[in-house]
Amino acid sequence: MPNPPAAPDPMEAATAASPQPVPRIAYIAVATALFMEFIDSSALSTALPTLAKAFDVDPLHLKLALTSYILALAVFIPISGWMAERFQPRPVFLAAMAVFLVGSALGGLSQNLEQLIGARLVQGVGGAMMTPVARLIVVGSTSRAELIRAMGWFTTPALLGPLVGPPLAGFVLSVADWPWIFFINIPIGLLGMAAVMKFVPRISLPHPGRFDWRGFALAATAITGVVVVAETAGLPLMPLPVQVGLVVLAISCVWIYLRRPPGDIRPILDLTLLRFPTFRASLLGGTVVRLGVGATPFLMPLLLQVGLGWTPLQAGSVTLAGGLGVFLARPFSGPMLRRWGFRTMLLAFVAITATLTAAPGFFRAETPVPLIMALLLAAGFSRSLQFIATNTIAFADVPQESIARASTLSAVCQQIGLALGVSFGGLMLHVARGSGDTLTPESFTWPFIAVGATTLLSGIIYWRLDRNAGSEISGNNRA
Repeated sequence: MPNPPAAPDPMEAATAASPQPVPRIAYIAVATALFMEFIDSSALSTALPTLAKAFDVDPLHLKLALTSYILALAVFIPISGWMAERFQPRPVFLAAMAVFLVGSALGGLSQNLEQLIGARLVQGVGGAMMTPVARLIVVGSTSRAELIRAMGWFTTPALLGPLVGPPLAGFVLSVADWPWIFFINIPIGLLGMAAVMKFVPRISLPHPGRFDWRGFALAATAITGVVVVAETAGLPLMPLPVQVGLVVLAISCVWIYLRRPPGDIRPILDLTLLRFPTFRASLLGGTVVRLGVGATPFLMPLLLQVGLGWTPLQAGSVTLAGGLGVFLARPFSGPMLRRWGFRTMLLAFVAITATLTAAPGFFRAETPVPLIMALLLAAGFSRSLQFIATNTIAFADVPQESIARASTLSAVCQQIGLALGVSFGGLMLHVARGSGDTLTPESFTWPFIAVGATTLLSGIIYWRLDRNAGSEISGNNRA
């Protein structure tokens, strides 16, 4: 009996339709929900020192509040596409928003770190569904002629969230207690849900077929094991035998996943895509970069507020410069890629990003604030250009019918890299602090140097790219 045909990719199914034009407010409605998510993540980083005092815990342990959310994203992003196809995008998106708001409410009601971690896991489950399903809604409800404009609205929250989040958190913490960092999501989210129900059209997608539950279980176990071990390394949070057991379990799950025979179910993560050199370089290089720069949202608030003694409002206002740098870099990416090509641009900006990532380790009380802001702005600018180039070249050689699977695998690896980056930064700070409990500006010097040096290692991967890699996209051809 022949095998049934493989289930179609959701992005392919969505773009195959010829939807009627939809009002711009539909894109704004979807973007509102994503804006809430990006604000929440950046605002929480600013509030970490305040939460450490509120829960009376070591500030280093607050990294769990960041990695628990990222872990949930990494585990549940692969299931989002299947859920959207099976139950249709708009209902799944609304359900994801509701789950995220429940997690926000639980976060504000948390009485200790353990409860906060649980709330962040709930938020992460909702967040994992929101962005991929939102992309499906935008693509599936937009004609090709309007797709560029629609995607412009779709990407706006990613630009504005890091700008608004830190100063908003600083302001909230200066006039109210920390739970309002979470409670502020609720009215924004409810308005967003109302807008989605009123303005976003329904989209019908074909049934995706059976879900790869075995692959999902193996991938989820492996990802969780790796992140948990990395998060507890060097801290008295888990016995060494348990950590070793988790590592063995994670490796075993990866081995079983790789050894699975091909079947008629679409794999939850398609690792065969690593055969494309540009996609492989993007995935591996981008993950290494995130191992470095992923530590910054954890280290920077502690440096400014604990090491230098700044208020949350001061710290949030200054770190706004990094978000501004990300925002300003976007118009330059296209011309620079056409001028230099992917390989040269990646190598150049990885070196610049590594240097600027290490720079905050030398911030002291006497360092002029304008200089700090200038360095943070330059760091955001260089990181943005580096990630634009990395994320774009990923799809240079991937066939159209595999774009959705490549996007899912890329998103999961991005979250793993960010989670490991936070864990790595926390471990380096733990080692640098030594036996003392006090965090001084000098405590942050070697951690920032370490994360900068780790970022630089991705240059080894990018160096192996062909000089004309991705030239069909960049418009640069040195042949």
